[in-house]
Amino acid sequence: MSTPRGSPHTLDEIKTHLGGSHLVLRSQHPDGAEQELYGFLLVHHAIRQLMHQVAQQADRDPDRISFTRSLRVVRRQVTDQAALSPRQTRPRHQSHPR
Repeated sequence: MSTPRGSPHTLDEIKTHLGGSHLVLRSQHPDGAEQELYGFLLVHHAIRQLMHQVAQQADRDPDRISFTRSLRVVRRQVTDQAALSPRQTRPRHQSHPR
């Protein structure tokens, strides 16, 4: 019987594998940090979704597929890494200049 993949695994996979052991968010504002965290969560979800689809096609248990190996496959397939900084954000209490 396989163990379910709950939030402790998700946080470990994001911290250890997606972000690396020295993960530092680049944003200088809470809104930007929140945006970066959502980005990590979306990437994690996308990889897990791909793993689930592959497992279904191969008639396998998704928990038997390695997240680390799947991440390596995805990274090899991405030809251009995103080279832009997060969107400039301002603290919520500041108004936008016109």
